[in-house]
Amino acid sequence: MGNSLADFIEKCILGKFVEAQEKHILMRRNDLAVELSCAPSQISYVLNTRFTPERGFEVKSRRGAGGFVRIIRVTSKFGGEENKGADAAQVLDRLLNMKVISGREYALLRHFMEVGASGLDNSAQLALLNEALKRMGADCPDAGISWGCL
Repeated sequence: MGNSLADFIEKCILGKFVEAQEKHILMRRNDLAVELSCAPSQISYVLNTRFTPERGFEVKSRRGAGGFVRIIRVTSKFGGEENKGADAAQVLDRLLNMKVISGREYALLRHFMEVGASGLDNSAQLALLNEALKRMGADCPDAGISWGCL
């Protein structure tokens, strides 16, 4: 992450997940804006661009005087219905977008899958990727990722 305000806001919101030790947090957009000395629209921008389903989050909000924002960390299971037919490259793309693996790990695993597993069928590739992630210690229970479902 760089040093932009959006990066700072994202870090603060992610920090609230760590503090709460829950899969969801509830906050008021205006209160967070005051706390971080920024405009509520900047909070909205970060919520809309960084806390997306592709990154493993669901955002629900209610506007008005009693309004709130609820951010839910969604459990991802790559073997589920929504991922049926996904190949190893798609799974790697998703893990990178969710920041479960680094760009360097992504590049290495992508090369490994292209060169070392190119002759295998999709389920064998996913099983191989699953084992590689386990050996890397990339399991990320905080993000709700379950490698056993690949």
